[in-house]
Amino acid sequence: MAQTEVSDEQSREDQNTGTKAVVESHKFNEAALAEWMTANVEGYRGPLEVRQFKGGQSNPTYQLITPDRKYVMRRKPPGKLLPSAHAVDREFRVISALYPTGFPVAHPYGLCTDDSVIGTMFYVMEMVEGRILWDQSLPAYAPAERHAIHMAACRTLAALHNTDYKAVGLEGFGRPGNYMSRQIDRWTKQYKASETRHIETIERLIDWLPKTVPEDDQTTIVHADYRLDNMVMHATEPRVVAVLDWELSTLGNPLADFTYVLMQWVNGSIAAIPDLKAHGIPTMEEYIAEYCRLTGRAGLPELNWFFAYNSFRLAGILQGIVGRARDGTANSPQAAAMEERVPLLGEAAWKFAQLAGA
Repeated sequence: MAQTEVSDEQSREDQNTGTKAVVESHKFNEAALAEWMTANVEGYRGPLEVRQFKGGQSNPTYQLITPDRKYVMRRKPPGKLLPSAHAVDREFRVISALYPTGFPVAHPYGLCTDDSVIGTMFYVMEMVEGRILWDQSLPAYAPAERHAIHMAACRTLAALHNTDYKAVGLEGFGRPGNYMSRQIDRWTKQYKASETRHIETIERLIDWLPKTVPEDDQTTIVHADYRLDNMVMHATEPRVVAVLDWELSTLGNPLADFTYVLMQWVNGSIAAIPDLKAHGIPTMEEYIAEYCRLTGRAGLPELNWFFAYNSFRLAGILQGIVGRARDGTANSPQAAAMEERVPLLGEAAWKFAQLAGA
């Protein structure tokens, strides 16, 4: 393993892992939170110490430390927000539905919709210990470990898509049907609400995607931001112990979820690896075959369309971060730098659109 590769991953981990003192713009009344915890979290016992996690761009996330255990709190950020964004109540609902099934999520303890407690809506869940793997290429691991970790993530996503959303009480969590069309509309609106400059390829995609959308062939629970750094891997085993960050989850087309994961093989850190077999990470074809086997699919049609859509969607997400930086509500000092990535994603998306017939 090249020392520079390990150093790069380490610097990314240093930037995103662990906690810091709560930043000024995200401070709140900690005594009011402790009072709420006493009344609403079974087994809670103070005193309470509050730290803020370094990672994350969207919902401020805090570590709540008590003499007995650690908790995690996710809250809506203060300030001007985009419509439908930062839906921590939806996060709480989906993990509350999945937790009893044995699907790997944190134990949810309570949701507070009363803004008067700490200023915005929040929920509290358990702190799940393990590894968060920030670099999808896993430079610090041996080839066999890399393969096992990625296939564990694949199996976990397949298990999510195989979960009967009606049986777990998530009927009404989203609208079945027309998911892709509604997602294109959603990300177009969020992009426009945060727009800071005109990008021609994005405008072409806004026109082309709704006219060519594939028909949804299945409705499942979708995570909508599924990747290694949004899950906790067991400390020593290649096993997912908690999937995190359910803010974007809903009912929808599972292929949108799965092809988003595949983007790592297309233009993410995995794409830069010259020999995947030697490196240990499964090829995209192997990953697709395992997912299809587990979910009963014969194959994945229209991959280029989904790659165009996912590149466009990521451009919309990053533009939202840029917009929050403009408005002074972003959670990361690196947010403004993401503006440079948006036109690059637009170019990549349009190339996939052309491969799909645009």
